[in-house]
Amino acid sequence: MTGNSGPQRFVLFGHPVSHSWSPFIHGMFARQFDHVVDYKVQDVTPAGFRHAVINFFVEGGSGANVTLPHKPAAAEIVNELSARAERARAVNTIVRRSATELYGENTDGVGLVTDLMRNLGVTVGGARLLILGAGGATRGVLAPLLEQEPREVRIANRTPERARQLAEEFSDLGDISASGFDAVEDRPWDIVINATAASLAGEVPELPPRAVGRDTVCYDMAYGRGDTAFMRWAAGRGSQRAYKGWGMLVEQAAESYLLWHGVRPETKPVMGALDRH
Repeated sequence: MTGNSGPQRFVLFGHPVSHSWSPFIHGMFARQFDHVVDYKVQDVTPAGFRHAVINFFVEGGSGANVTLPHKPAAAEIVNELSARAERARAVNTIVRRSATELYGENTDGVGLVTDLMRNLGVTVGGARLLILGAGGATRGVLAPLLEQEPREVRIANRTPERARQLAEEFSDLGDISASGFDAVEDRPWDIVINATAASLAGEVPELPPRAVGRDTVCYDMAYGRGDTAFMRWAAGRGSQRAYKGWGMLVEQAAESYLLWHGVRPETKPVMGALDRH
């Protein structure tokens, strides 16, 4: 995997980015295959992002991950987009194909679907699915979720108009409706996915009281130490199955690793290590 010039170099661009677990995750992946990789984080402002990316690859970088707030900008920099990245209008993984060619992929949605279905045993096909938020996080996961053919998808957002625009854009992929939080149907949904950043600030959406029931799977795409505000809120509403986005983080990273190295690492040991930390 490595040439004579030392380890392959990878980077995560974000702002802020210092608290990222990606170097730890990719370090554990590399050890599974005895790969020698150098994976660092780089905090770069939106104004400096394009220059930083081009510079990194000109200097021989092998691949990059991209996190907030740069995913849409990354889609504008690469030469070629995967169908998923084009649909999401956002890139979280850049692959260097040659000195002049960069390929952009979005592994967020696949990471989420893999965590839900393989790790947590959640059935997405035929389910009634409620997604909270109509920003970039939702846009990044909609297509892979719709590929699983849920029975119904509702996008709920503080500003209903944004939710409607997003629903319309993806309506060719399945049955999607849109509304404000308060207009969500007041009976238990099968799966509720929080794609807003509000949970990290301790806020939760104003949903009708019965939208979450005992059997509702509640998934917060955000993560941090301990339970998120959304997980606590879901448990308070009676949900027996509330999860945070650690698994999505690790699974999307494994998809990035596969794109760069041609092999997909085992994710279970990494999730176990994150749990212990």
